[in-house]
Amino acid sequence: MTDELAASVHDAARHARKAAADLAVLTRAQKDVALMAMADALVANAARIVEANGEDVARARDNGTSEAIIDRLRLDDKRIAAMADGLRQVAGLPDPVGEIERGYALPNGLEVRQRRVPLGVVGIIYEARPNVTADAAGLALKSGNAVLLRGSSSAAVSNTAIVGVLRTATVTTDVPLDAVQLVPGDGHEAAKHLMRARGLVDVLIPRGGAGLIRSVVEESTVPVIETGVGNCHVYVDADADLDTALEIVLNAKTQRPSVCNAAETLLVHADVADAFLPRVLPALRDAGVTVHGDDRVRSHDSEVAAATDDDWAAEYLSLDLAVGVVDSLDDAVAHIRRWGSGHTEAIVTRSLAASRRFAATTDSAAVMVNASTRFTDGEQFGFGAEIGISTQKLHARGPMGLRELTTTTYVVTGDGHIRG
Repeated sequence: MTDELAASVHDAARHARKAAADLAVLTRAQKDVALMAMADALVANAARIVEANGEDVARARDNGTSEAIIDRLRLDDKRIAAMADGLRQVAGLPDPVGEIERGYALPNGLEVRQRRVPLGVVGIIYEARPNVTADAAGLALKSGNAVLLRGSSSAAVSNTAIVGVLRTATVTTDVPLDAVQLVPGDGHEAAKHLMRARGLVDVLIPRGGAGLIRSVVEESTVPVIETGVGNCHVYVDADADLDTALEIVLNAKTQRPSVCNAAETLLVHADVADAFLPRVLPALRDAGVTVHGDDRVRSHDSEVAAATDDDWAAEYLSLDLAVGVVDSLDDAVAHIRRWGSGHTEAIVTRSLAASRRFAATTDSAAVMVNASTRFTDGEQFGFGAEIGISTQKLHARGPMGLRELTTTTYVVTGDGHIRG
């Protein structure tokens, strides 16, 4: 059975490679026509998708899944319309394929151009949210990539319905049918065969919790772009405007606590701790936040829970916040470099020197100066959409839009040149 499943997954990857070659030569107009057709098809088939999603939601409830996860899983007409709008937005974005990164002539007359091209076959392994199925398909198609989608088993019926609709919509376009495929099979074995399809799949992108990302990174022989885990920090500097700091901390923690760019740790410079903590701690409590603090923080509020190493390392994704007092900017940076995940860090300060030092030394994908961590997002950065937020350093770092789903090739043009 395992051999049959491996053969099925690898066969899907071979079909994707053929589709990727056909996609690579399509114009932006041809890809945009397909994206618009896919968007229209989602809306036209909303009832079918909602019915399929109802099976997943019912099964999740029977399995005792939390309401927060069920809410991520659930689809309705409004959410499907948003999925369709997302595809239309991607159609309106510039196409990075074919862009010339640089071009020059060598002394011997050879002309060198570095040109942007698709990655090829992109595998995406993701959890819960079936809307990711349409988002990932649209971004991959626009950037000229064939995509192999492996969603969680909890959304299997929903994902099957969505991919069926998207594939049918491409039949009357120039986009090959196998440009968008679900990975065949159920359970971890199917995902494992995708992770081992080196030579057939060009890159894997995991999108989900820390456990999923760790599993893909550790088990895959296919190159992986690591995304998502966000232990994000806000540091309130000695030279901070405390009114600004209060607004940023509350927004970064409470605006949407269940996402990877929400703040999980607040660090306060000792010089402003006596003025700021009596303001921020009650405000956080009023917002429903449970604070886990060090001894200096707890000295200001006896209701604060004692912070442990687990708290400093936590990506809570909830209304919890670790809070500590530091003696210097360098101490704040040392804390972040020890406990952070390399996602997003923010500094609140009126000192240009402090902001520059913080940005230069924190070593994260994004640094916010006097702004909330919640802005680390492809749409907020002006990319229009994103496939995820990369926390690694190779190939892509930060929000991954269309450009990050491409690589480059060198096109060298001569006139009978030979090397002596």
